[in-house]
Amino acid sequence: MIRIMRNLLLGILVIILVGVGGLIYRNAAEHPYQQIACPLDAKICPDGTSLSRTGSSCTFPACPPPNVSLDSISIAYAIPNGFSDAALPDAAAVASYDEPSASSTEPDSIIIRRYLIAASSTPLATIQGTAIGGASGAPVPTTSYSSTVIGTHRFTVVSIERYEGIIDTAYYLARPDSGDVLRFDAIDRNVSNWTDPALDENSLPAHAALRTLLLNLQA
Repeated sequence: MIRIMRNLLLGILVIILVGVGGLIYRNAAEHPYQQIACPLDAKICPDGTSLSRTGSSCTFPACPPPNVSLDSISIAYAIPNGFSDAALPDAAAVASYDEPSASSTEPDSIIIRRYLIAASSTPLATIQGTAIGGASGAPVPTTSYSSTVIGTHRFTVVSIERYEGIIDTAYYLARPDSGDVLRFDAIDRNVSNWTDPALDENSLPAHAALRTLLLNLQA
């Protein structure tokens, strides 16, 4: 009697398992791919491109060129039209771009540098210690400093050089929370009217391109 009951229970268990297995197989056959519903928020790249989340992990894809992301220093930007990668000019430089100049054999340039703020120093002292005139090799006087807001960031603007047709302006972005100062240089070369005090530097090719980059800078 006990053996009969055991066999009966075993048979019932087998029937249940077969039934559950059949349901699972049928559901898998009818719904082989379950679509994942990702959040509907969007990622806006520096150049204005809008990206949606994709994949099983619902992550944002990388922004396509001309967007650049320097993850090591947590900034992203779009390379201005006409500019392309160039060799880094010094150890502080993290990115450099050149554009062929119509009036010179030397290209116009945009250079991005990063300076760490020493533990006993300040962002302003870091700026003053790195704003060195190209022609004089001496620190630029504070009378050459100004401040401006571009996009969502405030920059300290320093006239680094205005000599022999070269106009170099640096835009400093202080980031105390990150312990550094970022410097963005616009360098226009062979500027014929460089001595004209009424010259609008922002109209020069590299200067105009850098301001466009800074307008959409993500930092």
